[in-house]
Amino acid sequence: MEQTKENKMGVMPVNKLLVTMSLPIVISMLIQAMYNLVDSVFVAQINPDALTAVGMAFPMQSLMIAFQTGLGVGMNALVSRYLGQKKPYEAGLAATHALILTALNYVVFLIVGLTAIPAFFSIQTHSEIIAGYGVEYLSIVCCGSLGLFFQIYGERILQATGKTLLSMVSQILGAVINIVLDPVFIFVFGWGIKGAAWATVIGQVVSGVLVIVYFWKFRNMYLTGAMLKPKMPYLKAIISLGLASCINQIAMAIVQIVLNNILRHYGADSVYGSDIPIACVGIVSKVNMVFMAICIGISQGSQPIWGFNYGAKKYDRVRQAYRYSVTACTVIATIFFFCFQIFPHQIVGIFGTGSDLYFQFAERYLKIFMFMTFANGIQPVSSGFFTSIGMAKLGIVMSLTRQVIFLLPLIIIFPLFMGIDGVMYAGPIADAAAFVLAIVFARRELGKMRSAEIV
Repeated sequence: MEQTKENKMGVMPVNKLLVTMSLPIVISMLIQAMYNLVDSVFVAQINPDALTAVGMAFPMQSLMIAFQTGLGVGMNALVSRYLGQKKPYEAGLAATHALILTALNYVVFLIVGLTAIPAFFSIQTHSEIIAGYGVEYLSIVCCGSLGLFFQIYGERILQATGKTLLSMVSQILGAVINIVLDPVFIFVFGWGIKGAAWATVIGQVVSGVLVIVYFWKFRNMYLTGAMLKPKMPYLKAIISLGLASCINQIAMAIVQIVLNNILRHYGADSVYGSDIPIACVGIVSKVNMVFMAICIGISQGSQPIWGFNYGAKKYDRVRQAYRYSVTACTVIATIFFFCFQIFPHQIVGIFGTGSDLYFQFAERYLKIFMFMTFANGIQPVSSGFFTSIGMAKLGIVMSLTRQVIFLLPLIIIFPLFMGIDGVMYAGPIADAAAFVLAIVFARRELGKMRSAEIV
């Protein structure tokens, strides 16, 4: 039975395999994106300052997800490759070393939650009210992040072994708990923004515990306590393979912090003021995360397929999986593009009411900044592709293109000449440049695989 499950990545039709592997992960990623989105919807009912605070907290939450997702992606790539090479002992070592890194990750953010949160908000806002809301919310989320980290760890190890359905079930239960507890804690118990934080933490803890239990009960790899003794080659391999994904999300967090400060500065000189742009951009970022969750989910669902078949030297299946992944992401991205262009008012309206200026800025920002959405699915797919086949450095380059190499300088330079509108037009230009580079590098590597098949 174990052998059959292991070999499905090498024998099942690629299109069917991609759906089997990716769909549960896409659902899980959507649910993960919904945690913060649901919090924002309920927090918006408290007051606009609370909503702005949650938006400012988003970069730190992105950092938490970035560090742990990076570890998970590195472990996923390593485990799936070892399984493809029929090395179950080495796969077990990769899984246990990722667990060690997960524990270290929690220690880091526990310290951050206890010491650094006030300083984090001080660099983004001068409002004591907004900062107060933010400290209340984010301190709880950081100190309670162990559930999130176990959740992501368990998801990735289950994905690497082909058990994506189990991770999806745990995610759904955690999300349902969050959605139910949000209004109870915020309004019934009167905890306000703290209630939203506790609802998120409890949901993640339940999901994290379940996914670890699932893995332990249904594991199909060799595991012993002796594997917990650190071995540097495995630690380095996990970190290097996951660095691309980690850097991409870290870059998103850094860009968001810089963006908030730029919006505050140039917004103060515009008709919108400094608060409206920050609140609106926070909403758009969370909406965009729903779209990106789908593309990232497809990429992560494909990674075990790419890694297994690359390790088995079945390059035709690697190329097929890449083509199917890119096609799926492009179709989904095009659907989101039309939604952003046709229904911007309705999308923004989900997060409560606001002034005419609020809706004016939010709708313009959504339509202009997200204009290249139809092309945005290829970059995360390509980054995951290079990582899964062991080309970690190229995966890192792909991760850096949009956020660091293109978008960050543009959101600094364009407002110098265009004011706050410069931020809007920086987005589609960065997206277009990243799209071109992803296509160029992917075509080159796929061409090498085609040549290897002929030889």
